[in-house]
Amino acid sequence: MVAGLQAVGATDGQASSGLLVLCLTTAITSMVLAWVYRMPISTAWSTPGAALLVAAGLDDANFAASVGAFILCGVLIVVCGLWPALGRLITRIPTPLASAMLAGILFPICLAPVTAMIEVPQLAWPIIVVWVLLFRLAPRWAVPAAMVAAAAVIAVYAGDDWLQTAAIAPQLTFVAPVFDPIIMVSLGLPLFIVTMAGQNVPGFVVMKTFGYQTPTRSALVSTGLGTAAGASFGGHAINLAAITAAIMASPEAHPDKAKRWVATFTAGIIYILLGLGAGVATALVSAAPTILIIAVAGFAVLGALITSVTSALEDSSQRMPAIITFLVTASGITILGIGSALWGLLAGALLMVWLGWGRRLR
Repeated sequence: MVAGLQAVGATDGQASSGLLVLCLTTAITSMVLAWVYRMPISTAWSTPGAALLVAAGLDDANFAASVGAFILCGVLIVVCGLWPALGRLITRIPTPLASAMLAGILFPICLAPVTAMIEVPQLAWPIIVVWVLLFRLAPRWAVPAAMVAAAAVIAVYAGDDWLQTAAIAPQLTFVAPVFDPIIMVSLGLPLFIVTMAGQNVPGFVVMKTFGYQTPTRSALVSTGLGTAAGASFGGHAINLAAITAAIMASPEAHPDKAKRWVATFTAGIIYILLGLGAGVATALVSAAPTILIIAVAGFAVLGALITSVTSALEDSSQRMPAIITFLVTASGITILGIGSALWGLLAGALLMVWLGWGRRLR
């Protein structure tokens, strides 16, 4: 989260505020939805959205303009909840293209551990060794262990200096939004698309898998409003949870399906506690070389990359449009101020239409 916010222009204080407000909006929406509907309807910050921010890495980024893009994302999510036709249109983005776009966003991040091995070997290698060992012995703990190892390595590397910049008390910092049309198109629209396709749609599917009919309008409107409200304090986007939803909606949470909502309500309380440490976390992250933080994020999203690539290439008839979407997105190109994520989606869509039209003529 912190690396993503900093990549689009946030200062340390603004990134810390963004992390705090993401925890608070996630906590509030999770607790309210779980309490009202007595279902384990959990929300989370947009992980693919954060990956998009890292990949965007806007030159001379104006964080106020990024905040305007975050607000646009929230408004569009609300519109999807209030206007079912738009929601259906977004969810009908062909899976190969949506997955390929997400894979293209994640790919450069997943390359970061390799780059870090060369650029900062004394810092990167201990983290990589911990991840490799745990992935063999206890896969579930590999990424958390790598994060702990990274924190230890950074603390040793930075000495006591990082503690002097840490704001122990949590602080919200207001950022007046600037609505730059270019940034809204190049950042706001892709953020909306990856949040819907990469988080909200899977979130609905996960809940349905465990026998819950999630109230679509309430879920989208509440997370959209939470996104728009939190944006001015630095938060990029919140949405329905997918991976954590699978934990809290499953029998692991409680054998009785009607009581699993308690797990989601409890998670909301934990999010608030996590938010209280936002200042310390931001200071620690800021003390490290940027490539090292992105490398740790790379380990965290490796699973998402594998899932995205598999989904993108599953339909053999759509592999070429999917690969084109992936390549254009992963290239990181910027044309007319618009980032590669949207161009990748457009390139893949045009090729898909062209190939489909040709087959219909034959």
